[in-house]
Amino acid sequence: MYNILIIEDDDKLQSLLKEYLEKYDYKISTINDFKDIEKQFDQINPDLVLLDINLPYFDGFYVCRVLRRKSSIPIIIISARTGEMEQIMGMELGADDYIVKPLNTEILLSKIKAALRRSYGEYSKKEISCLKINNFSLDENSFKILFNNNAVELSKNEFKLVKKLMESKDKIVTREELLEELWDDSTFVDDNTLTVNVTRIKSKFIELGLKEIIKTKRGAGYIFDSAILEAESHE
Repeated sequence: MYNILIIEDDDKLQSLLKEYLEKYDYKISTINDFKDIEKQFDQINPDLVLLDINLPYFDGFYVCRVLRRKSSIPIIIISARTGEMEQIMGMELGADDYIVKPLNTEILLSKIKAALRRSYGEYSKKEISCLKINNFSLDENSFKILFNNNAVELSKNEFKLVKKLMESKDKIVTREELLEELWDDSTFVDDNTLTVNVTRIKSKFIELGLKEIIKTKRGAGYIFDSAILEAESHE
């Protein structure tokens, strides 16, 4: 039985989520002292976190950053903040998904199931330890991309996207394929979330000196251009 920790200060919503998710055989834990969330997190040792942003004492963005430093478990933000920048910030800080209130419980359940499958189920076993192309490598153990002795760390979602693009190098990978790689059922995903993830990945490649390695094919998808690695490796 998976243990889901709900970090939500609205007692009514917390109770509704607890009651709903328990019907699907999840063990539900909640926070009773918002001054010391980290300590309770350690004691509960959950498999997944549902995290509100508007919390007393420390906001959810701070909490997400703290939890991500110590754990790779799925974190799904649930927030009334609908702005694009808030969603980007949540993903930048390591959240696996961002759901806007008022919540559609069926969509929430679908995202929880998908996140648990990716982390603990059948899909988690498909990861490989390392992918290499010339002097560039993707390391699953550290979630880093490495090129010419320089390294940049990736989030879990960024890792999955880079892996998918590398496996299909020099071929167009459609947006639908990438969405399914991350969330299994793209029906429930805001397309902008993928754009945000790809933009972040491009920025991280630039940090390594690889400016055009991921090319956008308008209306089609993206290409991992291995020729860039060939050129850079011979310089």
